[in-house]
Amino acid sequence: MSNKNFFYCSDISGSEIILSEEESKHCIRVLRLKKNETMYLVDGKGTLCHVVLQDPDIKKTRVKIVETIPGYRKRIHYLHIAIAPTKNTERFEWFLEKVTEIGIEEITPLICTRSERKVINVKRAGRILISAMKQSQRAYLPRLNPVKTYEDIFNEKNAKSKIITHCNLKNLRLLRDGLLNESPALILIGPEGDFTTQEVEMAVRNGFIEASLGPFIYRSETAGVMACHEFNLFFQQ
Repeated sequence: MSNKNFFYCSDISGSEIILSEEESKHCIRVLRLKKNETMYLVDGKGTLCHVVLQDPDIKKTRVKIVETIPGYRKRIHYLHIAIAPTKNTERFEWFLEKVTEIGIEEITPLICTRSERKVINVKRAGRILISAMKQSQRAYLPRLNPVKTYEDIFNEKNAKSKIITHCNLKNLRLLRDGLLNESPALILIGPEGDFTTQEVEMAVRNGFIEASLGPFIYRSETAGVMACHEFNLFFQQ
């Protein structure tokens, strides 16, 4: 499928689909696709459809479903990263894009003591996730949770592997050594000033394992991408 174009529609039902105006413009104006050309359509919930372009239109392109594949490339293991949004919005958006491409199920923006940004543009973030999903030819859209306070993240009860990464390198195990052979996994990534000692202690009291991403200091968004990559390498996903 490397040469096929992926498009997004949150509700795939019936034999024909009308693409949104945004997807229609991309299809007709940017890619200049013509009638009877083949495409792929995903709904972000695991459904992949092989479709044929029936009616090219920059506002409401119509496509016909030829084949439907449910559970397309469904991942066995589940990754949830809770990360403090960066002061620079573009860096956080880069994180969203890259972890979606690598593979992730859930993302929570986390407000910590040293956080420099406490709000995100949810609509823009959603568009970035959709674009990265299509670019990497995935059929599952990561779940983007509302912003949570640090204390609220401990209400997450489903995680089997719970890890907090920070920069205090004394005798810390590497992240891969803290992962269990089962998921879901919840990994906490701190702000640019790192977690406070009190925050680390609170996480440990709530069953989190302390871990390091290595001997160097990384930006928050880099740490988040590294954690995602480590998880996927660990489970070979």
